[in-house]
Amino acid sequence: MLQTLTQARPHNDAAENPAGLSAAEASISATPHREPVESIVSALGSDTARGLSGPEAQRRLDRYGPNQLKSAPETPWWRRLIEQFQNFLVIILLVATVISGIEWLLQDPRETALPYEAIVILAIVALNAMLGYFQEARAERSVRALMALAAPESTVIRDGERQRIPARDIVPGDIVLVEAGDKIPADARIVESANLHVDEAALTGESVPVTKEPQPIDVDVGLGDRRNMLFASTVATYGRGRAVIVATGMATQVGRIAGLLEAAEKEPTPLQQELDRTGKRLSAIMLGICAVVFATGLLSSPVLNLNAILSLFLFAVALAVAAIPEALPAIVTVGLSLGVRRMAAANAIVRKLPAVETLGAATVICSDKTGTLTRNEMTVRAIFTAGTLVEVGGSGYIPEGGFSIDGAALGEASPVRHAVAQTLRAAALANDAALVHSEDRWRVQGDPTEGALIVAARKLGIGESDLARFPRIAEIPFTSERKRHTTVHLDPGNPGVLRVFVKGAPEILFAKSRFAWEDGKPATLTEQRRAGLSARNEALAGQALRTLAIATRAIPAAALGIDPQAAAAGKLPSAIELPDSIEDDLVLLGLVGMIDPPRAEAMAAVAVAKRAHIRTVMITGDHPATAEAIARELEIFEPGTRTVTGVNLRGMSDAELDATVEQVRVFARVDPEHKLRIVGALQRGGHIVAMTGDGINDAPALKTANIGVAMGITGTDVSKEAADMVLTDDNFASIVKAIEEGRGIYDNIQKYLIYLLSTNSGELLTMFAGVMLAGVLGLVSADSGLFLPLLAVQLLWINLITDGPPALALGIDPKDHDVMMRHPRRRGSGVLLTEDWIRLACVGLLMTAGTLAVLDAYYPGGLFTLFATGAAPNVADEARARTMAFTTLMLFQLFDVYNCRSRRRSAFDGLFENKWLILAVAFSLFTHVLVIYVPVLQAAFHTVALSAPDWLVATGIAATLLIGMELAKLILRTKRPDPYAWTG
Repeated sequence: MLQTLTQARPHNDAAENPAGLSAAEASISATPHREPVESIVSALGSDTARGLSGPEAQRRLDRYGPNQLKSAPETPWWRRLIEQFQNFLVIILLVATVISGIEWLLQDPRETALPYEAIVILAIVALNAMLGYFQEARAERSVRALMALAAPESTVIRDGERQRIPARDIVPGDIVLVEAGDKIPADARIVESANLHVDEAALTGESVPVTKEPQPIDVDVGLGDRRNMLFASTVATYGRGRAVIVATGMATQVGRIAGLLEAAEKEPTPLQQELDRTGKRLSAIMLGICAVVFATGLLSSPVLNLNAILSLFLFAVALAVAAIPEALPAIVTVGLSLGVRRMAAANAIVRKLPAVETLGAATVICSDKTGTLTRNEMTVRAIFTAGTLVEVGGSGYIPEGGFSIDGAALGEASPVRHAVAQTLRAAALANDAALVHSEDRWRVQGDPTEGALIVAARKLGIGESDLARFPRIAEIPFTSERKRHTTVHLDPGNPGVLRVFVKGAPEILFAKSRFAWEDGKPATLTEQRRAGLSARNEALAGQALRTLAIATRAIPAAALGIDPQAAAAGKLPSAIELPDSIEDDLVLLGLVGMIDPPRAEAMAAVAVAKRAHIRTVMITGDHPATAEAIARELEIFEPGTRTVTGVNLRGMSDAELDATVEQVRVFARVDPEHKLRIVGALQRGGHIVAMTGDGINDAPALKTANIGVAMGITGTDVSKEAADMVLTDDNFASIVKAIEEGRGIYDNIQKYLIYLLSTNSGELLTMFAGVMLAGVLGLVSADSGLFLPLLAVQLLWINLITDGPPALALGIDPKDHDVMMRHPRRRGSGVLLTEDWIRLACVGLLMTAGTLAVLDAYYPGGLFTLFATGAAPNVADEARARTMAFTTLMLFQLFDVYNCRSRRRSAFDGLFENKWLILAVAFSLFTHVLVIYVPVLQAAFHTVALSAPDWLVATGIAATLLIGMELAKLILRTKRPDPYAWTG
């Protein structure tokens, strides 16, 4: 559901008072993390043991409203349909339809039984609108189907009893109970915590679950460091806790972010802007053509009366209408729709048709780290044991990967492998996570850090059956104060001995260890060895690895009052008390370094983007050291670039940020407002910004960016609603695929536009020059009227039948091989480059010269009567000459369609790649043959049959266009291989 916000609470000490809050409530609501629990509970009129009463909860529900985010109404079908017509070129086409219809009504006699041109243009506009409407409606349904439901129920204390109530009925002051797996229903202040860990990646970008504790924080800190707060839409992963609700619905941090979404402005896509400019430019050209042709006709016509003036005016209008590339909106829509289909096959749902094209114009990809560039799956990368650093292969939760030392595989029988096995077995036993395989995907149930240890053990072959040999009989849980987790197990080989396994913070276990494992046995942990271990730990941390120490010891079963024989029989005391001394005199087995690793496909995607001259910028809420390490591994971080934190951003003005943003590749510990500022600064610098992300904190920037791309699996509802595109597989590589598709689609739009404008310019210049130079060329009509090089019906046939099918086929032309080796096009550069306009002029002039030359050569009385059959012009000679001109111009355009397939590639390179183009050219040629040789069509189009030599002449003249463009491309490939290099 699309989130909107009527009133959002700013994050500062002087926050505005949300509607309905008392003065005390407003004070608490502004900075609940800084207040003692007792003060908050008192201010909210609640009780930590009994909670609210039922009647009081109902009064508050009436006062504050339901605990849910407001939903924007779905766009009505009629409004979505009207939006398809809000394009300048479409409006021009509708106007042209009216003009064409009026022209047909005023014809006397009428050339056709129906206003075919008006009908065809109207049909194209309607088809375009329906294509866009159905595609966007289908995409909207797909995205809504992806939306995950919010937590439907929560456990609260009311009237002194535990109750399960709908999450929407929770109110400020409610005491909520949280256990592992629960989705937090609203913002709350921790009252008590029993080793509670919460995954806040969706809100802050933090990869590792955060330990929660009730103590107040007497400083102003960001969301990621508010360890005494719970936030709506985050998930408890471990432990349990109790909290008092301080904000619900639109007053939560999620609601505040939704307010940023409401305020975020979405500007038109580059394609929409550029097509709008092109439409306006074409309309100005058409008006100029109307005026020039009409004036020229008046000055050169031998007969000047009312009928002649009206006929000339209608012809000028018809000529201008013919100049419009009628199928442009349809071609754009079809091209984008095909791109959307290809993207859907590649696991991406495009919500708006222009979105895929906009990615093709992107100059910067601003990407979240957690779950987007990384897997959001902690992975063991290194194990230091027995004085040796062992590298661990593989990525994520897939239990596949090798162990190596300096690139050499770890030997099966080596002492180091035995030490690694001891370390990982201990880590997997002092562990509450589980690795499961479901729906063709490996998942961890429990804490991701513990899950990473289980996965590493599985890679070495330590499975569940091996671990089951060591039954756990007691434990001391991890707490933020202890910073360690201890478990006690039976020894399968010696019932009289218990095995103690401990994992925790290295500095804690270093102090509690008396020995360290070296050379296949425990060795006394001297101060020198301690210093070496500390240095090794710092080195691993310097690589942004999160480190844990693993230790063990053996104690007699009798030390805990356990009879070895009873233990061997499975008879254990119901409760075993563990003394504090059980964690003394440990044997340090090793250090484990882990990280949320980059996706392998993300690394390749970043490299492809770099070759395509697209910058990748990481924007994350994670720690700067971790973010920079991942950025370096992905080669996002380049020499001369820098990392900027949210604290740095707070002190920067917009002008300072604008001056800095070009050198930054990593933004760390940032808030949602910061992401908006970063995207805005890049856009002010002329960049087309693509923003990827999956969290609630990404949503405002996703909406503000030129295109937002959300993750479909891990993405939140808010991020999906804000995005233009949703990746159903959360694969960063799909974004680069979208960029490639976008560039290919835009290329095809340009090909189509270049083709239509070049052919139309050939037609217009031929008509203009034919009328202007009629006296010089001796082109005098046989019936004493104004001589026209082509008749209106012939011009219409070329424009709709000869041009149409090849132009449509260009819209689905395969991508150029170098599409991802070019610079992005410059923002605001226009659909066509300067070289394209030069090309249009040259092609138009060549078509005009060739067509008029053939017309003159076949027309008696012309300047060069090489193929004329009579001395004086007559109706038959005029028809033959005009048929030759008609055929030559048609062939010019069929040769031109192959030239338009690429700005640089030869027309013969990949000649048969586009089978639809071959069929389209064959269709156009076949229909033209029918018009020339079928008697009924000859009468309708005023044509005559041509001989084989006539075809050779027309083909030879038209082929000069192919030869000329091949020479031009050869020069351009040498001088300017990348058409965007000077403008990108």
